[in-house]
Amino acid sequence: MRLFSFAVAEKRTEYLSVLHAFDAARAAYVVLLHADDVARWIEREARASVELTGAEIGPLLDQLHRWGVLERSYDGTRAATLAEYRNRHFVYQFSRAGFQAYRAVAGVLDARLDEAALSRLVLPELLADLETLAEVNRAGDAERVYRTLRRLDAALTDMAARAAHFYLSLGDLVRTTEITPESFLAHKDTLLAHMREFSMDLARFAPRLAGAIAVIEETGIADLIERAARCDERVLLSQAQRQADWHARWQGLRTWFVALPAADGSGAEQTEADRLREATMSAIAAVLSLLRRVTETRRGGVSRESALRHLAGWFMAAPSAEGAHALFDAVFGLGRPRHLSMEHPDAELIPPGRSWWAAPPLEISRTLAETGRTPTPGAPARIQRNDAGVRRLREAQLAAQRARAAAATSLAAGDVHERTLDERETEVLLRLLDAASTAWVPVSGRVDGTTGSDSGVTLTVSEHTGSTMVRTTRGLLHLNQRKLEVRPTRRGGRA
Repeated sequence: MRLFSFAVAEKRTEYLSVLHAFDAARAAYVVLLHADDVARWIEREARASVELTGAEIGPLLDQLHRWGVLERSYDGTRAATLAEYRNRHFVYQFSRAGFQAYRAVAGVLDARLDEAALSRLVLPELLADLETLAEVNRAGDAERVYRTLRRLDAALTDMAARAAHFYLSLGDLVRTTEITPESFLAHKDTLLAHMREFSMDLARFAPRLAGAIAVIEETGIADLIERAARCDERVLLSQAQRQADWHARWQGLRTWFVALPAADGSGAEQTEADRLREATMSAIAAVLSLLRRVTETRRGGVSRESALRHLAGWFMAAPSAEGAHALFDAVFGLGRPRHLSMEHPDAELIPPGRSWWAAPPLEISRTLAETGRTPTPGAPARIQRNDAGVRRLREAQLAAQRARAAAATSLAAGDVHERTLDERETEVLLRLLDAASTAWVPVSGRVDGTTGSDSGVTLTVSEHTGSTMVRTTRGLLHLNQRKLEVRPTRRGGRA
């Protein structure tokens, strides 16, 4: 952590200007710099906020060297006279660890924390790369297999990082109490449209990406991993280590779009794409709730800011200090005694029912008086775990998953238009329709067929002449020019 001392030092602005100069020189293929050279680079750089001379830069360079950020070497070629030769002439350059420390600090300073967006356009690129990967693996082109796998890994990593950043920023926006109605209302339409389009694209592309992964697995995953590891340029890793690394990356990519069987055999687990889509729908609901709160605040004119302003006015209008203290006690409730539940050790001398107004003061520990916490000598108490309750909840959750998986299997066993669906089958069908409806996008005045996946089955909604009807225990479901087809979701090249 000593490497980061320049970021919190008293002259941190000067240290950052010096390191910016080293970074700019490094980009121009100049590695070694003297103090005078650093001064010239600082003048050349527009981002420098201070002006430093060579004499002022010398102590800064020495301190950076002591912290390990810079490495120092002697340069006698700069001496033009004997007096200059007797003086020390040092040149400096980034140390390996020091450059990483500077880049970390510069990355934080240059980051735009408000630039958060979901990576919607990466989905068609993932599909195209998966189709290309199947072709090159079938052809045995090891170099293209390696390059395509690297692109897929980088694209998926970027997508996951963008999603995590977006939802963190959105959570901060939803939880904040300092929301400005004007700034939020100016962007709420764009924000909702952005999340809705991402959710629809994710629902539309997820089955196609799962199918592309199944095609790749039919061409041979072992050969794919072996070819990628053979062309991997990390020579310090053995062939077995490279194969294990690429196998782990492929499994990570696969779990994003292909549902794996549950460990207990109760159907299929959710994919990362399904979890991301559910998080997007929850975020849309949170944004709508925030919009309703902002709208009500603007309509009623009462907010935390206005309430605090009124309270500040009451304090200013208090006739005396005693009145201000009474107002403080009434508003914040901090003037009352905190230790009313304590009892005197001698219950006969001071009965518990006696009012604390009439009872003598009770001696309490210093910890309780200063922090409000009762002192607990000795080792911490053992945590009481309700294992039986947790086990019951887990068993109920697994039973619900098994029942839903069984209902989904029964639903996919026959035509949904030719029989009456029971309660469980109806619930699964409605969940599938909800997933498919998010991808129901009009194109050129019509709606193409769409799909939705859940509990190991896939619903396909296709065009149909006339109307169709589904009979359920809850009633009749009429569909206008649409036909439903439910089939098991394809996994790993097997139907």
